[in-house]
Amino acid sequence: MATAVIDIGTNTVLLLIVDEQLRPLADVCRFGRLGQGLDASGRLADDAIARSLEICRDYRRQIDELHAGPPIIVATQALREADNRVAFTEQAEAILGAPIEIIAGQREAELAFIAVARTFPELAGTPYVVVDVGGGSTELITTDGGRVVSAVSLPIGAVRLTERHLRSDPARPDEVRALIADIDAHLATLELPTGVPVVGTAGTATTIAAIAKGLSRHDPERVTGVRVSPMAVDAQLARMLTQTVAQRRATRGIEPQRADVIAGGVAIYARVLHKIDAPLLITCDRGIRWGLAYERSTAR
Repeated sequence: MATAVIDIGTNTVLLLIVDEQLRPLADVCRFGRLGQGLDASGRLADDAIARSLEICRDYRRQIDELHAGPPIIVATQALREADNRVAFTEQAEAILGAPIEIIAGQREAELAFIAVARTFPELAGTPYVVVDVGGGSTELITTDGGRVVSAVSLPIGAVRLTERHLRSDPARPDEVRALIADIDAHLATLELPTGVPVVGTAGTATTIAAIAKGLSRHDPERVTGVRVSPMAVDAQLARMLTQTVAQRRATRGIEPQRADVIAGGVAIYARVLHKIDAPLLITCDRGIRWGLAYERSTAR
């Protein structure tokens, strides 16, 4: 029987359905923006709940069409901190027919590492840092190439930082300075290895890859394994921070629904690359949804 995994994040809701050989039958990304306004209010907005529930209804139909079992559902930062999370979870669980597990940042980091390690077996024995930039949080996992040495979740992400700092269109210089200072202050608390590659998972990282390759549409295979230099990431960020949202929407490689928040996410990668003097960023489309699928297949 096919396995279905749903990852409910601050910006996106992801559905992965794989067969028993872990071949993808469906791998879908929809933008619920569940964490809209959460950083300021501490609550999920009514329209964000409605959007995300409609995505759940669509995913339920796809799960049924592909004859998958009850989905494995995890949720991350938005539901970790929202005071009114039950307003969403009760309805979503009824629609999807399965419980939602709100996972801690440590667990999110572990799943990201599993996905990367399985995707890039050639990195075994090589120290690197996995960075998973989401809408509301960022996970950083240090590995010696065989095991997790450290894992931490920081409460910064593309949606949160955009709402907090980048309020003008385009961003003003003082807003950009505040954005960078906020990221650097969070990174300053961490002890990370230097001179090692960064492997970036999820949508911000794959957007960097898609821009670098000039892709007109998202292609999971073509954005996985792309090598991007820190200088190229800096150049992308500098361009984004001078563009309007409309100009970003027109940029090849940027999904229209990410255009308003992508600069905040790319800024996190740029600052991590600088902090550890990384030689390159390797991008990976397979995030925590794949980590869960790999974990489930191993447990069988």
